[in-house]
Amino acid sequence: MEEKLNLTAEWDKTFPKSDKVNHRKITFHNRYGITLAADLYEPKNAEGKLPAIAVCGPFGAVKEQASGLYAQTMAERGFLTIAFDPSFTGESGGSPRYVASPDINTEDSQAAVDFLSVQDNVDPEKIGIIGICGWGGMAINAAAIDTRIKATVASTMYDMTRVNAKGYFDAEDSEEARYEKRVALNAQRTEDYKKGEYKRAGGVVDPLPDDAPFFVKDYYDYYKTSRGYHKRSLNSNEGWNVTSTLSFLNMPILQYSNEIRSAVLVVHGEKAHSCYFSKDAFKNLKGDNKELLIIPGAVHTDLYDQMDIIPFDKMTEFFNEYLK
Repeated sequence: MEEKLNLTAEWDKTFPKSDKVNHRKITFHNRYGITLAADLYEPKNAEGKLPAIAVCGPFGAVKEQASGLYAQTMAERGFLTIAFDPSFTGESGGSPRYVASPDINTEDSQAAVDFLSVQDNVDPEKIGIIGICGWGGMAINAAAIDTRIKATVASTMYDMTRVNAKGYFDAEDSEEARYEKRVALNAQRTEDYKKGEYKRAGGVVDPLPDDAPFFVKDYYDYYKTSRGYHKRSLNSNEGWNVTSTLSFLNMPILQYSNEIRSAVLVVHGEKAHSCYFSKDAFKNLKGDNKELLIIPGAVHTDLYDQMDIIPFDKMTEFFNEYLK
């Protein structure tokens, strides 16, 4: 039995509503019994069974931000799409709130494929996924396990397990650094249990320090300003349960990405601080249906919402080739 969610009826996205698609809220459930909330976008006057795409990300964001923009835009181009909130986040269910798991979050993408596969107006042999930022890694992880996924786009990809286990740019890649991180996080678990609530952290820093690195300023410009702020976004507010990173330290994703037989397009900005994730992930992929696309001059959050920079034409060409 699906848990009942309280879904917002108003249009509260960070982007304008398109007059080329029909939009409605839907729910579906994953194999952990968590009910997920999503926005469904369908091309107007569409007939027959359509190719479909599920979209999620960035990590800590909600479907009213970048993933919804991607989903709506791809629906304008002929695909039935859903943008969903992952478990424990946004309008989706799951308790406690604000936690993350490489296992459950990979399952969320598979559950989205479950939902799309049984829709009367979807061709179950033509389903793809798009993962943005931290969900780019999760999308590739899902493609490695789910043979129903015929095409995957990872946009401005993050490997959340790698950044938590090794630090930004692998600067904390040592047994000692990981041990100290585990000590601190497990001490926090004790404090959380005493207090009966979870400490939250990981949202974008506010106020922004004068000496903040460029990538922190980049996130701030998106999540803390009217450009990308949303009241339900963890990145716009206090962030995740701070001890969520423990599971990322212990369970790395992308272990079998070299065995993905379906098509994969990895997209990244040339000046994005996290570009090394995409390049390394691409090196592990095999087959002539894999492609890496670096966007000249683009920084990380340009691929969240900058319509003149996000390569929608290329993504449409990619999905048309492998889904239509």
